[in-house]
Amino acid sequence: MSVDARLRVERPGFALDLDLHIEAGQVVALLGPNGAGKTTTLRTLAGLNALSSGRIAIDDAVVEDTSTGRRIPTERRGIGLLFQDYLLFPHLSALDNVAFGLRCQGRSKAEARTAAAAWLERVGLSEHAAARPAALSGGQAQRVALARALAPSPRLLLLDEPLAALDAHTRLDIRTRLRHHLADFTGATLLVTHDPLDAMILADRLIVIEHGQLVQAGTPGEIARHPRTEYIARLVGLNLYRGTATDHRVRLTQGADITTVDSHQGPVFVAFRPTAVALYRTRPDGTPRNQWPVTVAGIERRGDHVRIDLTGPLPIAADITPAALAELDLAPGTEVWATVKATETSTYPA
Repeated sequence: MSVDARLRVERPGFALDLDLHIEAGQVVALLGPNGAGKTTTLRTLAGLNALSSGRIAIDDAVVEDTSTGRRIPTERRGIGLLFQDYLLFPHLSALDNVAFGLRCQGRSKAEARTAAAAWLERVGLSEHAAARPAALSGGQAQRVALARALAPSPRLLLLDEPLAALDAHTRLDIRTRLRHHLADFTGATLLVTHDPLDAMILADRLIVIEHGQLVQAGTPGEIARHPRTEYIARLVGLNLYRGTATDHRVRLTQGADITTVDSHQGPVFVAFRPTAVALYRTRPDGTPRNQWPVTVAGIERRGDHVRIDLTGPLPIAADITPAALAELDLAPGTEVWATVKATETSTYPA
């Protein structure tokens, strides 16, 4: 049940140009900033948006091809859809919401309700079978929507920000449940999300798009280790720079130099974690090779650490402890020195 698609969608001010392949049983997460084309990709695969040009094949069946004029409607594509707001039918019970897709396949009411009851038991909601959506919590509604999407045995499952509407505690529980259900799903799955943690935990492979174009694809580990755009670096929590290497020295595009532990020649990326950045109120003693005078531009509490955004010869994000923040007496506009050890850097070809 693989998916092969050449997606070309043009509209005023935007163009999507993406080749997509998803293997049977594989979960692919599609990430990108707002306006990158994530939802356009999902809606086009579902048949809710038409291709400007290209072809979509699901399990070797061509559902859309602009060269022949073939275009199968959404309800006949064998697709399961789970949207951010779930779109449950408010006048139907949880049981009948799940049974809906099965009824559309021609099953009898009794048969569909029996199968739907089994799915509600599978997602842990048997006791809520008679409840209407308004009586369900956000996590319960998400599980009903997932059961409704999976019950008809779709060839392709499309998930559009499925956890975005949940609070932090519920999100953790539902993410774990969703991972379990996706592991048992034999079709292809495309997960659209802006949350890197959802993508890293749920997906086998990541595809990152910006401005309607593919910018990087790979396993979660590959992308986390070697981001290739500023957006991806922020997503995985790294400082990322581009430059030209001569052995262990890299002249960055910002004009600053950095010494790295790896030796390269030519265009490279240099990355390091915000936790690798040390801050000083005065220039450090000795001769540390990587040090820059910078100015505090922003301070933000993030869990058990504090993110410091710095501007200067090199824009840098640094993570320090609240105790270090107090000791350094930092505030926006404070001038400090930032240092990074060469052993904390990662360098790879651009």
